[in-house]
Amino acid sequence: MQHFLKGGLAVAALALTVGMGLAQDLAPLNSDAEPDRMDWSELEAKFGAMPAVPAGTKVGGVSKTLTNEYWRSLGQGYQNVADKLGIEFVYQAAQSEGDQLGQLAIAETLISQGFNALLFSPQTDANLIPAMEKATAAGIPVLNVNDAVIPSATHYVGNVQKGNGVNVANWFIANRPDGGKVAVIEGQPGVYAAGQRTAGFTETITEAGKFEVVASVPANWSREEAFNAAATILQQYPDLIGFYANNDGMALGVVEAVKAAGKAEQVAVFGTDGISDAYAAVRAGDLTGTVDSFPVLTGEVAMEVALRLMAGQALPRVVATPQALVTKDNVETFATSDIAALRAALLAQ
Repeated sequence: MQHFLKGGLAVAALALTVGMGLAQDLAPLNSDAEPDRMDWSELEAKFGAMPAVPAGTKVGGVSKTLTNEYWRSLGQGYQNVADKLGIEFVYQAAQSEGDQLGQLAIAETLISQGFNALLFSPQTDANLIPAMEKATAAGIPVLNVNDAVIPSATHYVGNVQKGNGVNVANWFIANRPDGGKVAVIEGQPGVYAAGQRTAGFTETITEAGKFEVVASVPANWSREEAFNAAATILQQYPDLIGFYANNDGMALGVVEAVKAAGKAEQVAVFGTDGISDAYAAVRAGDLTGTVDSFPVLTGEVAMEVALRLMAGQALPRVVATPQALVTKDNVETFATSDIAALRAALLAQ
């Protein structure tokens, strides 16, 4: 805490002390349903312009892995704000999305290195709980950022995970009015986002009455595992009309399986995340669509939220970031690398 005060952050230290007390009374976080929330677009209107950042501010980020473009893009969003405001920023990640202990070790190392705030994107809802507890005990605020949810997190930034699956289900309901058999390729068991994305799709499409979810199997965020799972499902259900995969890497594995089975005209395939390979596959007509959660923008919003919290602003527990269903009909609208233009397009939805 001494370094925190020396950095000119006495107000934040006081707010943090109060927040640590309140954290004891918080219910386990459900980021989709938490009532204490606001939309990313409301930050400036409700809390004013970004407060001044004290000289010497250091922020650390811990991600799932940098082998997935989504997490590299999230880090770019963090870095954009850090560069603009002259903040020292360090971003590290585990070697793979299954390296839970490696990610925990990284987080615990950063706690000892004098950062004023930390941004955690856990691999599962549980693996960074020890790091969260150590950071809180050390007086370091932690912001949980998309997509696994730490139950004790006092603040979270990310999209409505259930909405990813709901968006895809609504596409099938609107575009396949006769219904049919569909399947889900899930992410990693025990990860909040995977469960919510699957539930959003399954509940919404089942309620429509004409669809049957004939298979829902985990592929652990792996393109290869998704290919194998999809190939098996296509053999079992040759009349299948569609897949929803919990991320784009897995969706691209499903596309390969659908092509190999000669069913590209019959089977629609959707992913989640909006990585560049997914956009290219949508343009090419291979992937029907993806739910983009705009990781660069999410990273920018998360860094802004962390800095506002450090300045003592009483932000809600959840700041929800945007998402959009991207298909061939609107792919160019959301493909822009101009973040200002993207913000404008999302606000116009």
